[in-house]
Amino acid sequence: MERSWLKYYDDPVPPTIEFENVPLHTWLDRTAERWPNQTAIKFMTFSMTYAEFKGATAIAAENLRLLGVNKGDRVALMLPNLPQMIIAYWAVMRVGAIGVMINPLYMETELLYQFTDADVRLIITLDSIWPKIAAVWERVPLEKAVIVDTPGTDAAVEFTQDQIMPWKTLLKPNNGYTCNDITTDDLALLQYTGGTTGTSKGCMLTHGNLNANLEQTEKMFHVLTLGEEKFVGVLPYFHIYGLTVCMNLAVKMGATMLPLPRFVPQALLQLFDDEHPTCMPAAPAIFNALLHQKDIDEHDLTSLKLCISGSAPLPVKQLKDFEKRTGAIISEGYGLTEASPVTHFNPVIKKRKPGSIGLPLPSTDAKVVDIEDGVTEMPVGEAGELLIRGPQVMQGYYGMREQSASTLRDGWLYTGDICTMDEEGYFYVVDRKKDMILSGGFNVYPREVEEVLYKHPKIKEAVVIGVPSETRGEMPKAFIVLKDGEEATRSEIIHYCREKLASYKAPKEIEIRTELPKSAVGKVLRRFLRDEELKKRG
Repeated sequence: MERSWLKYYDDPVPPTIEFENVPLHTWLDRTAERWPNQTAIKFMTFSMTYAEFKGATAIAAENLRLLGVNKGDRVALMLPNLPQMIIAYWAVMRVGAIGVMINPLYMETELLYQFTDADVRLIITLDSIWPKIAAVWERVPLEKAVIVDTPGTDAAVEFTQDQIMPWKTLLKPNNGYTCNDITTDDLALLQYTGGTTGTSKGCMLTHGNLNANLEQTEKMFHVLTLGEEKFVGVLPYFHIYGLTVCMNLAVKMGATMLPLPRFVPQALLQLFDDEHPTCMPAAPAIFNALLHQKDIDEHDLTSLKLCISGSAPLPVKQLKDFEKRTGAIISEGYGLTEASPVTHFNPVIKKRKPGSIGLPLPSTDAKVVDIEDGVTEMPVGEAGELLIRGPQVMQGYYGMREQSASTLRDGWLYTGDICTMDEEGYFYVVDRKKDMILSGGFNVYPREVEEVLYKHPKIKEAVVIGVPSETRGEMPKAFIVLKDGEEATRSEIIHYCREKLASYKAPKEIEIRTELPKSAVGKVLRRFLRDEELKKRG
């Protein structure tokens, strides 16, 4: 196939990469050897060098082993961005276990499914989250839990000697441990794509998949200097975008990680004043929120060398306004969990095209094919489904042969996104084949929300779509039809959803109708509702 995009790479970026056959923790070992005194993690008053960081992960790996965790076992990490999250993740990689990253906002129904599907035996989580886990403990395979104290509060968890233990258990001094038979073919993560049964799929990502994406992104982000950068950790580390670009890449490059447990615009602006970070991977909602801070001009963001925007389209006006305010470069990219996740990125120097997801990464092929037959390549400028081929592509969905076979065909990953490619090899996402909603960087699956709505005793029909949001990119809106003779308020339905779903999945708007638009065969016409909403909102 013709790779027209190669001529538009920045000069330092190679067309292909010879990937190293090493387990993931090798990058941490090399960084600790090369820059032992470089600050690895800085959080509030906590600071740790790379030498100390490596030592802590080895100690934690041995303590995990003493707790019965062996190569191939599944360990869940359900934590916000904290130093403990970073240490725990790298300890899991070092012991040869398989990490299962879980959103701390998940509710009991979501936890039941994910713990059971992944066969998780040990979890590392926060004391404030523990009650949700305790509620499902007897119904899932979990055997042990390690509890991290919420910063600034006292733990309210009753510890047991052999099942529920404090974080300090993992840091009990020992000689350290590193599994010596991890290969690049071994699974590193079961990274889930979304919510509950029927929607959430565990992407099987190997050490080789993650390694490849590290080396690919490092080459594309060539304006960053090894051993000198500071990465803002505002994207959640439990999400594949934050995990790869904010944490894995930072470790490989010998950068300082600056984790933020949650996105608070003023806290992020204060971080710039205090730490002068140089790289900020983020989502459009974050850039937009910062731009709407009245005092943004009073904060110094000029330390930024590179901002990376992903997870949703970034409006061109926001991109230009942010760059004008900060002097930073924002380059847009594209990825998906199934590809570890990055597949495309805009050149930083040669030619950025606002609104484009950029060019395929080194050693990555991409093409646009006919939506109907899935094979015929579309002419330049015409829309079709985006296909990806490269070393970062997953091995398949865990326990889902049919879905894996449908998504991975003849060496290509079928993304489900509708794209075009221009004559220079730049790609543009124009629509989604799937109905997924991207809200603040999180995936929301309408079917999951609809299933919750259908369980409400007063609701006859329900459909959920994504509508534009200034702060989150998109937000879920539900259209419902009540059962005959029933009455319900919008606030009643919203409250019901918030009890059953993570907050970002719960509809923010409810519209009660007497009927929903349907096709001749009774299928609800989502596109009709979307078009109606777009017209209404101007």
